Amino acid sequence: MGASSGKIEKGARMKDEQSPGSFLSTQCCVVGGGPAGMMAGFLLARVGVDVAVLEKHEDFFRDFRGDTIHPSTLELFGELGLLDDFLKLPHMEARELDGFLGQEKVTVADFSRLPTRCKFIAFMPQWDFLNFLAERGGRLPAFRLLLGAEATDLIIEDGVVKGVSARTKDGSLQIRAALTIGADGRHSPMRDKAGFTPRNLGAPMGVLWFLISRRRDDPDNPAGRFEPGRFLVAINRSDYWQCGYLIPKGGFDAVKHKGLSDFRADLAKLAPFLADRVAELRDWEQIRLLTVAVDRLPQWSRPGLLCIGDAAHAMSPIGGVGVNLAVQDAVAAANILGDALRRGAPAAKLLQSVQRRREFPVKATQAVQLFIQNRFITGVLAGASPKRLPTPLVLLRKFPFLQRLAARFIGLGLRPEHVRVA
Repeated sequence: MGASSGKIEKGARMKDEQSPGSFLSTQCCVVGGGPAGMMAGFLLARVGVDVAVLEKHEDFFRDFRGDTIHPSTLELFGELGLLDDFLKLPHMEARELDGFLGQEKVTVADFSRLPTRCKFIAFMPQWDFLNFLAERGGRLPAFRLLLGAEATDLIIEDGVVKGVSARTKDGSLQIRAALTIGADGRHSPMRDKAGFTPRNLGAPMGVLWFLISRRRDDPDNPAGRFEPGRFLVAINRSDYWQCGYLIPKGGFDAVKHKGLSDFRADLAKLAPFLADRVAELRDWEQIRLLTVAVDRLPQWSRPGLLCIGDAAHAMSPIGGVGVNLAVQDAVAAANILGDALRRGAPAAKLLQSVQRRREFPVKATQAVQLFIQNRFITGVLAGASPKRLPTPLVLLRKFPFLQRLAARFIGLGLRPEHVRVA
């Protein structure tokens, strides 16, 4: 059965076409409906490649996922002619990122002079971002999204990946494809089935995520607030703050042992404007631990399979760049592979060229993240940070052009991709 036109199938139901043991044939099977997978599927379908995107959940509604849409990604929507409609979705805009030592403020990044249409970071729930791509993809004849379809194994014949086996509510499904793209996240089953092992680069911290209500007279810009032993990131989400409290890796039990009252007191000390609201945290069930991972695959592909996004390289939350690196991977993959996919299976060397294109910005960004983690954040969390601004923040305050350089690194990245004209 060939991939049909522009369909979004909840529960992967294909009416009487699908029964246990049925199969689907398509030019490209994308495993994972996150930012990398949805963007890759949309862009490939846009140039006429038959695509089936598999998402194991039945919708995109998930808490505490990457919600930062950087100027580089907004620029892509501009190139696609979708920016105006995209920005009609509810979002907040940040034109600066600030840092605080106690009450001493420093602007870390100033996006106002970026050479882009949008000189800001947009904070938007990831489900809105993904639903937008799903809706626009659904208008394309070559696009099919299968919701509630979980890829369970690779189909490998003579050493070549020929597609995936999947599980749906209606039974098993085999998807045969000239190319399978593994975009199924940092714990990628497809990566494991391919025999790929990521190189762990180390991450000495975890993040406690929680929400606190926001008032109109609160600050506007996202900010990192730190002092010896404590580090809080607060993101303005209009009517609430999405907060990340950094802890040493494996340190959640120690935080809980001290008690919720001590935790609330630490938050009030770091962000005094929240002091009258920290009591909204009534139990630990409201606080979620996210384990930080920084890793990278030495090899992103094998014949018939390409890994992108977090499946190829998990990023630190520093700078909030993970979503945007994943989107850049998807753009590069579509640019490099689109023509070949219309003709058949891309050669192994062509798949390798996607890694060659994207590996430098990934490695360089991870190197900067690890430097900040190891030279700054680790010291703060250990209580060893001096009670004065660290030298990098002093330089940022003294030389505003450094704020613009930081904005380019965070907002655009080291090798921003551009959409090829269809």
